[in-house]
Amino acid sequence: MLVIIGLGGNALLPRTGPADVDVQRARAREAAKAIAEVARRHRIIVTHGNGPQIGLLALQAEAVRDLRTYPLDVLGAEAEGMLGYLVEQELANELAGVEVTALLTEVVVDALDPAFRQPTKPIGPVYTEEVARRLAEERGWSIARDGTGWRRVVASPVPRSIVGLHAIELLVAAGVVVVCGGGGGIPVVVDVAGGRHGVEAVVDKDRATALLARSLGADRLLLLTDVDAVQEGWGTDRARPIHDATPAELRRLDLDAGSMGPKVEAASWFVETAGGWAGIGALADAAAILRGEAGTVVRERAEDARPA
Repeated sequence: MLVIIGLGGNALLPRTGPADVDVQRARAREAAKAIAEVARRHRIIVTHGNGPQIGLLALQAEAVRDLRTYPLDVLGAEAEGMLGYLVEQELANELAGVEVTALLTEVVVDALDPAFRQPTKPIGPVYTEEVARRLAEERGWSIARDGTGWRRVVASPVPRSIVGLHAIELLVAAGVVVVCGGGGGIPVVVDVAGGRHGVEAVVDKDRATALLARSLGADRLLLLTDVDAVQEGWGTDRARPIHDATPAELRRLDLDAGSMGPKVEAASWFVETAGGWAGIGALADAAAILRGEAGTVVRERAEDARPA
């Protein structure tokens, strides 16, 4: 069975605390242990978020005052390479004898996507409202609430196709564990001559992961984060986990557009368009989610919720 596993950026870097590389390496090691349990039984492809990391790289780049600010597509490539390296290395250490490789992945978007006029994708650290509004004024950022804090938001166009899809297929067919699509991939547009050009945006990792899963005909899609399951009434004293639901049921919920909302939408889109099965939950529960014992299982009909 082919399982596409998407690691949330917050699963690799905590929402609060130091953004130290040793912290990220330790989290990548934890991720590798959880993923390895699935990889020993199934073919897998791993994607990962980079929202916290790309925002930090942008802040670091701005510290060099005599340099033009690096565009988000280049920063996205840097973050994808950095995290891909950490995840690849830890997976290879965990899966002794299994080939693991990380790929830089470009994702085609539409230059006329309305997202370029309405930034929604959170990147960088979580701030208090006061600090976020001050930075927005100083740097010309757009900001929005993300959970209990505030973050910078940038354009997030819909991914249309994955560049290098055939190469990924060949590697998986050869038994290689592929790490790709980091941060939703590097956003590019295609000109009339077929040339690709990077754009100032960040593609939503969950939607890109769902597109990858659909494009490859995957059997299962796992979206892993730092939350145990989708919750009804999240953030209130009435919150309760949802263990099994259809896309229609999940879309009735009022979910945070900066965190769980995109995961639910991506999982629902995969289920509806590919006839697949998706799971959302905590990184440590990856194998249990696949067995239907943890997290939130998203399926089109009740009879589709078969464990693996």
